[in-house]
Amino acid sequence: MSPPVAPPGWSRWLVPPAALSVHLSIGQAYAWSVFKPSLESALDLSGTQSALPFQLGIVMLGLSAAFGGTLVERNGPRWAMTVALICFSSGFLLSALGAATEQYWLIVFGYGFVGGIGLGIGYTSPVSTLIKWFPDRPGMATGIAIMGFGGGALIASPWSAQMLESFGSDSSGIAQAFLVHGLTYALFMSLGVFLVRVPRPTKTAADGTPAPLQGVQVSANSAIRTPQFWCLWVVLCMNVTAGIGILEKAAPMITDFFSDTSTPVSVSAAAGFVALLSAANMAGRIGWSSTSDLIGRKNIYRVYLGVGALMYALIAWVGDSSKPLFICCALVILSFYGGGFATIPAYLKDLFGTYQVGAIHGRLLTAWSTAGVLGPLIVNWIADRQEEAGKSGASLYGTSLIIMIGLLVVGFVANELVRPVNVRHHIPAQREASDVTERQQSA
Repeated sequence: MSPPVAPPGWSRWLVPPAALSVHLSIGQAYAWSVFKPSLESALDLSGTQSALPFQLGIVMLGLSAAFGGTLVERNGPRWAMTVALICFSSGFLLSALGAATEQYWLIVFGYGFVGGIGLGIGYTSPVSTLIKWFPDRPGMATGIAIMGFGGGALIASPWSAQMLESFGSDSSGIAQAFLVHGLTYALFMSLGVFLVRVPRPTKTAADGTPAPLQGVQVSANSAIRTPQFWCLWVVLCMNVTAGIGILEKAAPMITDFFSDTSTPVSVSAAAGFVALLSAANMAGRIGWSSTSDLIGRKNIYRVYLGVGALMYALIAWVGDSSKPLFICCALVILSFYGGGFATIPAYLKDLFGTYQVGAIHGRLLTAWSTAGVLGPLIVNWIADRQEEAGKSGASLYGTSLIIMIGLLVVGFVANELVRPVNVRHHIPAQREASDVTERQQSA
């Protein structure tokens, strides 16, 4: 499937909606918790077992993005979006079969493994194309698309809950809900497949061949051998670990923090807090990434990591004394969490160029897989140990909050160590032109 080249006069503003159609769909992953109670009841599962499809999905997201990033670059965004559509929708259809037959392993395989591949390929599918369409505002462009991944749960959560209420929360009802998800998301993602276009190649005046890429250009294989790549890997991992630590435990955390006060938090209020965090996550992806176009990528990560550490410190030491303070600090942290995801592709473009930025981004997303395990593990394991020791309330989280501060400081230092890539890793202009020509001929 050759990358579709935009005809003359094609508006670049049609490309972000194409990316959004994919990211809003795969962003359903953040709404997996809606299915957990029904699965536990219908299939007699523990909380750990019901979380397995989501955990495997996030792991596969990072792995498929890392190993499939080069294929995405080579075959273009339409191929990648098609693969994402097939895998993500098939994951739901396999899960529907697993629920109908009460074979939980099939749900894990379908949603976690097959669907997880769709998550990774779909997440990286528009990144390189958006950066090429918006070289003047790469942070804003990638922020628009990745905002969809953060906001997908705002649509999927009430929609999924309504389906379970209508179809029933037994195995048959869950199967019908999975089936409707798979078919609907296939239709919605197909809009992106048919709408996406790549920019027309720039021609030289002399011989009509594609002009060489300008500025620093580094291949994906060379990028992973640079200290800059691994500094950014640490930056992303630390920022995501800090954010997901609150996101995964949000409802019980705010309940525990104020359980011993005169104004405890109700179940409905805790659910509202989770919705606020999702909104902050989504808003941060477009707001902070657009800001990075104005103040620079290193400076915005100084904000994410430095101010994020300050927010965690406020929660740790005085968070249980004021609900507004606790909520405001958590919202800021989650906006930085979303902003970090949306800004990292533009940071990579600044350092390594546009040559294989999608493939480099895919490899960097292994940091997300690591953080997806590390963040919840830190918060939950320490809270369980503190509860066993007889502690309650805010004291369940004191140690984990201090650890999060330390991780953000590590990320801050890694960001300060980022320097321009050494010239020995650059691709010669002659090779760039040759590679572009070969890609055009093969297309």
